[in-house]
Formats: sequence, structure tokens, C-alpha cells
Amino acid sequence: MNPSIQDTVEERLRAVEPEVEVLLAEVVGGNTLRVLIDHPDGVNLDLCVRVTRHMDDLRERYAVEVSSPGSDRPLVKPEHYRRFTGRKVRIRTRQPIAVAGGDSDEPRKSFTGELVGNDEHAVTLAADGGVVTIPYAEIHRSNLVEE
Repeated sequence: MNPSIQDTVEERLRAVEPEVEVLLAEVVGGNTLRVLIDHPDGVNLDLCVRVTRHMDDLRERYAVEVSSPGSDRPLVKPEHYRRFTGRKVRIRTRQPIAVAGGDSDEPRKSFTGELVGNDEHAVTLAADGGVVTIPYAEIHRSNLVEE
């Protein structure tokens, strides 16, 4: 089985830039590799250039974009959800999910609200319309929302 582009980028940087966290590595439009990184001391242009240089062989196949996550930082790992409990987030799911005690019985795939809890299996969101628990496996995309 071939490793995902996320796994490839994480493995490569783990060896040469161990403090860099790869938040997201994805191929966009078939020819652009977008990499969002974070670092305990912040992300600056010098770090982005170094990370780009560590992917010289990938630059033969893709245009590589390396940047910081910005204010709409993606949440991709359980530890991200723990770190940002209490913050406003947007979560898009793979399948529609019903909101417990919500105004509508219609399941949906997009939720915005306060991240109120999480464990090793799911996150709980006080969303517009009620409280919803979303298993990590059902999260397609998730990010912080600027308040």
C-alpha cells in the first residue's frame, strides 16, 4: 500500500525538522501540493522555505505551497481538538448526522459551534440548533472559526 501524501510529508519532515507539525498535506487540482505547518516558535518565511527545500523530489511532480495555518487553522488530530476546547469550530462530516435536541430532525453535514468536549473517539459540539457528537472517523474537514 502506498503511503498518503500526508504520511509522506510528515515522515520526511520528522527526520529533518522534528519540531514542525504538518497540519495538512493535500494535492489540490491534481498538480499543487498544499502543506500547512505549525511550529512551537511560530511559522516564518525562513521555515517555509526550508520545508519546501526538503521536498525537492516532490517539486518535480507538484507545485509546492507551504504556509502557516492562519486564523482558520485546520483541526486534524485528536490532540488539536483537546487543545482548542472552548473555541468556535466548523466541522464538515462525511455523512449527515442528526443534532440532539435540535430545531430540525434533518441530519446534516456541516456544523458550526463551540467545541465543548472530546475523547479518543469523538468530539462534542454545541452547534447552532443543539448538541452533536461527531466520531473522528466521520469528520471530513474541520477548522477553527475566527470569533
